[in-house]
Amino acid sequence: MTFRKALACGYALALFIFPSLGLAANLVWDGNSIPLPLSDQVGNVLRGKEIVNSRQTGLCVLCHTIPGNQARFEANLAPNLVDSVGQFSSAQLRARLVDASRFNPNTIMPNYYQTNGLSRVAPQFANKTILSAQEIEDVIAYLKTLSP
Repeated sequence: MTFRKALACGYALALFIFPSLGLAANLVWDGNSIPLPLSDQVGNVLRGKEIVNSRQTGLCVLCHTIPGNQARFEANLAPNLVDSVGQFSSAQLRARLVDASRFNPNTIMPNYYQTNGLSRVAPQFANKTILSAQEIEDVIAYLKTLSP
């Protein structure tokens, strides 16, 4: 059995035994990446594009531009996504979406899949992630289509 398969089996077993912990509590990091998908389903490019362009869900275009994108009111507070995602693997993108502050403590990018270490969280959002595991995978699938 390869290390990756053993890691995946252990990960799945932990989720089976401790389902109330949720995926956000069971992430397996490998340096600057999270190699295992957060969901058992492949990311959906179209749903990922909707999340990235949504001003209610992903909010990505509040800070990033996407050259050639048709989203209204894109901003330029952060690098354009085509330039950003081209340098990262899916595992590295997953890590940045899960916990951007791990790479830049001063970032304004939200930690889309964290429930720990947050402050001033409204009670209705306590212990909830911004994006679900599947939504993270959908965003990654879309972002990988932007790579030059």
